[in-house]
Amino acid sequence: MKKILSSLAVISILTLSQSYAVEQQVTPEIAELIKKHNLEQVDFDYVSKKVGIGFRGAAESILIDARPALKYEKGTIPSSLNIPDTDFENSYKQLVDLSKDKELIVFCAGFTCEKSALVAQMLKTKGHKNVKIYSAGEPQWAQKSYLEIGTVVVKAYQENNSALLVDARPQIKFFQETIPGSISIPDTNLDKLIGRFPIDKNEKIVAFCQGYTCEKSNIVANKLYSLGYKNVSVYAGGLPAWKEAGLSTTASSKAKTATSDEKKVKKVSTPNGAKLGSDEGTVDGEWLKAQIVDNKVPEYIQIVNVLSSKDFEKGHIKGSINIEADKFSAKELFEKLPKGKTVIFHCSAGARSIEAWSKLKKDNIDISEVLYFDANITCKGEDCKIDVNEPLGI
Repeated sequence: MKKILSSLAVISILTLSQSYAVEQQVTPEIAELIKKHNLEQVDFDYVSKKVGIGFRGAAESILIDARPALKYEKGTIPSSLNIPDTDFENSYKQLVDLSKDKELIVFCAGFTCEKSALVAQMLKTKGHKNVKIYSAGEPQWAQKSYLEIGTVVVKAYQENNSALLVDARPQIKFFQETIPGSISIPDTNLDKLIGRFPIDKNEKIVAFCQGYTCEKSNIVANKLYSLGYKNVSVYAGGLPAWKEAGLSTTASSKAKTATSDEKKVKKVSTPNGAKLGSDEGTVDGEWLKAQIVDNKVPEYIQIVNVLSSKDFEKGHIKGSINIEADKFSAKELFEKLPKGKTVIFHCSAGARSIEAWSKLKKDNIDISEVLYFDANITCKGEDCKIDVNEPLGI
């Protein structure tokens, strides 16, 4: 009995220690939300155990990504569902038939992101009794394991020939139909065919199979990651999602090939002259960062911090103004933007700025001079650390 009590005490101490370590890293505002809503926090090891191989059908818990859909598509923790705080009621439909006792683990863009705490509380309001948050979120997971990506990302990789697409299904299925440009490496022959993978373990590799009900791509990804391939991801939607998006396969009767007349010349800058990023709606991140670092942001650009006034006062990019975009409708937000300028939204990790830009686009507002800065930004006063997120070229 003494040994059992001793073991329980050790476990309790470790749990409290992990929780304390996490609390030390979140912002005071998020810590207040966590305390207010009595939210239990978990770490990477805990989440990793619950995710298992990364296959939705085998995960012990339901992972909830509270970031915007575009961020979710670019890379999420395997098996996750997307329920953004700004589209909660609609996205929650994915869970309507789920038992209220099922464990839910909510995450977002790291320790400075409050979305996980907000969504966790919304879930508790819906009656879910076992809701936890993983405060380190996607940034930490991406450093320690592989991500799951969406169709828009795989399409970009395929078009740009920037990743090795691996069909993990049986070879007979591969010959029947697959994503053009992919190679066949069935999970059952993985050890035998391992030599077909790139020597350079930094190469991008995307494994896919027959959709969310298929674990073969996760088996391949886990094996490759264990062998030192750190730029591995899984296209969980697989061939079914690819076809559902209307994209051509090797079995398509007519491949859609754009003629020279159909090809559009891609714009490289806004009418005012701001350099565009390769992803729709983005400013060229490295270009803008250089202007900010050198204190030479052009006069025609107005950087708009879309976070709360409290966050803005803690620190912001020199010359930026603050408009808390969440508080306004698309029309109200647009009316508050300076006229005659190229407006560039930014936040701390890219999520809120994407939402602000998307809000205007969805309402058919002219966004020819409105962009967003996809970057991780932390500021103390006007001293800012800026890490630009890698563009996908879409």
